[in-house]
Amino acid sequence: MLTDHWPLLGLRLNTSRLELRLPSEEELGQLADLAAEGVHEPDRMPFIVPWTDLPPAERARSVVQHHWLRRGNWVPDNWALNLAVFKDGRLVGLQEITARDFAVLRQVSTASWLGVRHQGQGIGTEMRAAVLHLAFAGLGALEALSGAFEDNPTSFAVSKKLGYEHDGVQQYNIRGLRATMRRLRLPRARWETHQHGSTMVTGLEPCLPLFGLPGEAAR
Repeated sequence: MLTDHWPLLGLRLNTSRLELRLPSEEELGQLADLAAEGVHEPDRMPFIVPWTDLPPAERARSVVQHHWLRRGNWVPDNWALNLAVFKDGRLVGLQEITARDFAVLRQVSTASWLGVRHQGQGIGTEMRAAVLHLAFAGLGALEALSGAFEDNPTSFAVSKKLGYEHDGVQQYNIRGLRATMRRLRLPRARWETHQHGSTMVTGLEPCLPLFGLPGEAAR
């Protein structure tokens, strides 16, 4: 079976309302369609790479290509897990968790997007809380990093709710303008006191070598 060679296909994160997992090829097409419908207001750009400025068909194709690229480039010391997010069996967005040299640094970063029809329902908080549980409780992470541009109060609200601390600023050229990214950091101790909801992780044990944790019970 394919899961014998790529056990990440069997990894599941379940919360009270959501399921996060790798999408099938058909579901990947649905995720691309969701991105084509829109992810944010056109007058701002919340991403460092402005992929949402592409025309809808090209934007959808970029989602498919990016997903395949992340799978194909996966190595234990540089990985990116792109989890499709389902609510009531329906695709609503994407939650990414990435790391470099995780076995040594025990540090992850997260990023995400939701289809515009599914925003404002608390889903963003719930899906990020789910991958933080995977990182800290499942993989033994010591800290999680995130960030948002100053004109993205929704992302800051999620981070604040989950216990992130400010960790400096960084400047970017976004659409030819100077934009300030506020970096955020969540140490393990703060995650333990700001856990949001409950998450059940299944299918993790056979995936540990792919995260750089061969034969280790991640505690």
